[in-house]
Amino acid sequence: MPPVPAAPTPRLRRLPLPPVLRLARPSDIWFKPALSVVASVAPPNLTLLALGRLDLAMYTMAGSLCALYAHNRPYAARARVLARVVLGMVAGLAVALVSASLTTSAVLLVTVGALLAALQKALCDATRIGPPGNVVLTFISSASLFAPQTLGQVPGHLALALAAGLWAWLVGMAPGLLRPHGPERRATAQALNAAAAHAAAHPADGPRTRAAAAAAVQAAWQALLATGDTRTRRSLERLLVRAEVALAAPADTDPARLRTWARELCGNGHLPELDDPWAADELLGVDVELAAPARSLWARLGPLTPIAVRTALGCALAGYASLALGVGRPYWALVTAASLYQANLALTWSRGVQRVVGNLLGVLLFAAVAPLAHVGQVLLVVCCLAFNFGAEALMGRNYWLGSVCVTPMALLVTEFARAQQPGQLITERVVDTVVGALVGLLAAVAVTNRRAGDRVEHALTAAERAGERTARLLTEPAPAPAALEAARRNLATALADLRATADAAAGEWWQRALPQERVVHAEQTGHRTLAATVRHQGLHGTTSAEGIRP
Repeated sequence: MPPVPAAPTPRLRRLPLPPVLRLARPSDIWFKPALSVVASVAPPNLTLLALGRLDLAMYTMAGSLCALYAHNRPYAARARVLARVVLGMVAGLAVALVSASLTTSAVLLVTVGALLAALQKALCDATRIGPPGNVVLTFISSASLFAPQTLGQVPGHLALALAAGLWAWLVGMAPGLLRPHGPERRATAQALNAAAAHAAAHPADGPRTRAAAAAAVQAAWQALLATGDTRTRRSLERLLVRAEVALAAPADTDPARLRTWARELCGNGHLPELDDPWAADELLGVDVELAAPARSLWARLGPLTPIAVRTALGCALAGYASLALGVGRPYWALVTAASLYQANLALTWSRGVQRVVGNLLGVLLFAAVAPLAHVGQVLLVVCCLAFNFGAEALMGRNYWLGSVCVTPMALLVTEFARAQQPGQLITERVVDTVVGALVGLLAAVAVTNRRAGDRVEHALTAAERAGERTARLLTEPAPAPAALEAARRNLATALADLRATADAAAGEWWQRALPQERVVHAEQTGHRTLAATVRHQGLHGTTSAEGIRP
């Protein structure tokens, strides 16, 4: 009997030091969240200023900051997402305010804040709420834990937050009056441009451009599947299928034609119409996906358990450490720790560097602006609005750059109730930033994500089976067009999930060796199968100029 092979020995993975401070290109819509947050925050703050109750601004900002969410969602989906964000924000605020009114124990309040942060992180990741994720929710709930309260004041404060949240919902939905299909058109254009870049890329850059194009295509499909207008969705789906075809068979693709289609999606003009005989068949696969039942929330929360435990432990320990050092605002350390946790340890490490650099530069900016803000409350509100705009305008370039504006804004908010000593605020913020980052990273190292390797195995098996099903259909004399299109889309989705899962697992520092060779082989085989499917369907011919009507 042959000897049983020993299990692979877990191995340490060195944390990478990528250029975490490098600036990315600004988003196509960088100004929209920036303007939205100003339009959402300004009216409530100016109203409170006129009434002489600027001390209540923290509660209205809880609702106003909901305008930061869902800018990439189609408006039908955005309405639902924004409503859930407002309700989630008010629910977290309610727990924080009731806790603050029932106890003055800082240790208990930090514990409640850590548990809330973990819940907010898990729910935001499970629902893929998008930027800014759980950080804003955790900032509001954690700060509110240390705001003096009585139970009688809680309903009024929650009403302020809910009213401001309703206004934020209106601000978020207002652009739909001018461009009702703007988000889905923009997502499709980004996918077409990314696919064109992959088709035109040098072979050496193929893996990088393929990953970027696959991510753009997947994001566009998510946007289209949430679109309510069937006619518009159908037209955009035809274009997005062409982006998938270019991803599968780049050698057969005309990049210029893809870029032309992307340009035609700008504005509110007529959508490009593809004139090809395969349109009905290729979209049957989309109908299959729309009819498939979605995974339950509980099933999506399961794989996030290690991240949630990291968040709870890191936030609690950061808050306790801040209390031990005598800092008066331990929630700053708690929020710093909560902001670090990403899909894996490598990304968490990068976010920690960005957070520390941004906050340290931010306190220097606050020191320069504080004398101006102390001139009067009007200037204080104007400075906060300016930093709100700057934070959202710059956050897409790099997290640290946005944090340079977030830090002075957070410090100025503490002065809405009463003026404070800038030196003390700066010292406490620096200490809490360093403590929160260090303790948060230690918690991430301590709580290993051993399930990452299991998820790679599951994703690998799913990709291999999807490839086998597609290959079997290709061997049939006359496969059903709808079945072949559904198989092609399932294979494309499985390959994208495999790459994302493998990248996430590669960033964990302590785990068994990943089946890298098997992953590479599955990806290569899957991409060849996709190319063969595209050529069998005859779709590659429609990426040329003949396939479009003016």
